[in-house]
Amino acid sequence: MPISPPTAVLATNVVVFTIRDDLLVVLLRSRPREPFQGVWSLPGGLVGDNEGLEDCAVRTLRDQTGVRGVYLEQLYTFGRPDRDPRGRVVTVAHYALVPPAQLHGLDEDDGQRCWQPVNELPSLAFDHDRIVAMAHQRLAAKLDYSTIALQFMGERFTLSELQRVYEIILGEPLDKRNFRKRVGGLPCIEQTGDWFRAGNHRPARLYRVKQPGRVDIIK
Repeated sequence: MPISPPTAVLATNVVVFTIRDDLLVVLLRSRPREPFQGVWSLPGGLVGDNEGLEDCAVRTLRDQTGVRGVYLEQLYTFGRPDRDPRGRVVTVAHYALVPPAQLHGLDEDDGQRCWQPVNELPSLAFDHDRIVAMAHQRLAAKLDYSTIALQFMGERFTLSELQRVYEIILGEPLDKRNFRKRVGGLPCIEQTGDWFRAGNHRPARLYRVKQPGRVDIIK
C-alpha cells in the first residue's frame, strides 16, 4: 500500500525592526482569530500558489502594516512539526528595517498592533519569540561586516547618531575614536557639506548615504 506524502503548508513571517526612544523595537500584531486569538504575534500569512517567498513577505508587510519600500532580507526556515497546533506549517521568516522617519503613522500603538523592545517581549504566539531572537542575532552579527545599520538612518545624519544605532542594536557602548576610524571613510556615505549644531556643543558634520536601500559588505 503506497504511503501518502505528508501535507505541509508554507507561510512567511516578518520581523519589522525600527528604533524608538533609544531602543530597538519590533512590530507586533494581535492575532484576529484562533489559534492564539488576541495573542501578540509577528505579521505573517500563507504563501500563495503562484507567489514567491519574497513577494509574500512584501505583500504581508504592505497589507498588515502599511510598510513598503524598506530593506527586507530572508532570515531562516522554521519547520518544527509542533510549531502550529493546526498542523504542519513551515514558515520562511524575513526581517525588515524601517527608518524611524519612515514609520508613516505606525509610530503609535492602537491595541491591535504595538512596538515592543526586543528585550522586553510579551508572550508571543507559535514560535515567534525564537524568530525575533534569531533576527536580532542576525542583525547584530551583520554590523561587523556590512553597512546594514545605514538602513535606520534618515536623509542626513551625524556619525554620533550612526554610532548610537550600533550601540542600541548591540546593547553595549563603542569606543568613539575606533568607530569613526572604521566607518568615517566608508565609500557608501559622503559628507553633505552641512553641519549639525545643538546648543553649545561643537558642530558635527552631516553625512548621507549615496545609494539608500543598498547594503554593502565591508572587507
